[in-house]
Amino acid sequence: MIIDLGGRRAMKKENTVTINCDMGEGYSLYRCGDDAGIMPHIDLGNVACGFHAADPAVIRDTVKLAAKHGLPVGAHPSFPDRQGFGRRDMVINREELSAIIHYQVSALKGFLDMAGLPLNHIKPHGALYRAAWMREEVSQAIADAAVFYNVPVLGMAGTLQEEVYRARGVTLISEFYVDNDYDDDGHLIVSRDHAVRDPAEAARRAVRMLSEGKGTTITGRDFKVRAESICIHSDTPNIVELARVLKDAVRPWSPSAAA
Repeated sequence: MIIDLGGRRAMKKENTVTINCDMGEGYSLYRCGDDAGIMPHIDLGNVACGFHAADPAVIRDTVKLAAKHGLPVGAHPSFPDRQGFGRRDMVINREELSAIIHYQVSALKGFLDMAGLPLNHIKPHGALYRAAWMREEVSQAIADAAVFYNVPVLGMAGTLQEEVYRARGVTLISEFYVDNDYDDDGHLIVSRDHAVRDPAEAARRAVRMLSEGKGTTITGRDFKVRAESICIHSDTPNIVELARVLKDAVRPWSPSAAA
C-alpha cells in the first residue's frame, strides 16, 4: 500500500515518536488480537495484567514473545472489571486503588523477572486511563506504583495527571491515538469496542500530529496536541496492517532515524 503524505515522510525530524500497543488481552482459550503479528511494527508493548484481560499463562506467553522480539514491556493495569473489559468507570478510594494497581504491576513484574526483562513503564487501561485525567486520587494511585518501580507513565498531556506526576517526580510519556476518536473538546473517546480503521487515514493522522501538532475531532474540528508516542490497540480488527502502514509513515520520526 502506498500512502501519499505530501513528501513529508522523506524528511528527517528533530522530534521523535514511538509506537505503543495494548496487548496480551486474551484469556484462557480466548485470544484478542495478533500480538505476534503486531510486535515487529511497534516500539513498546503494554501488557494486560489480569484485571480486565489476561491470565497467568497469557501474561507469561506475551512476555516471552516480547523477549523474543526485543520489545520493551510495560504494565497495563485496569479497574477490576473483566466483564466490561476495563472500559467502565469505577469509584475506588486511593488506598484501595493503589493496592489494585500495585498488585497488577507486580504480577507482570514477576514474569518479566523470569524472562530477564525490566519493567519499562506503566500504561493505565481504558476507564482507569480516562479517570486519571480528571480525578486526583486516581492519578495519585497510579503515581504510587510508578514511584515505587521508578518508571514513566504513558498518558495524556495537558490533563490533571500531568500535574500530579510532575509533582511526584514521575515522567509522563504523552500519547496520541490513531485508532480511537476525539470529541470536540479534544478529549479521547474511550469506546467499548474498536472498529476497523483505514490504515492510510491512521497514518495521515499521525503524520499531521507530528508535523503540525494538530488532531481532528469527530466533527472535523482541529485541536492542538503534543505526543511522544502513538497508541494502537490489539483488538482493532485490522491492527496488523494498520501497524505496518503506521510504522512506515512515521519512520522519519522514529528514534533510530533521529540517531
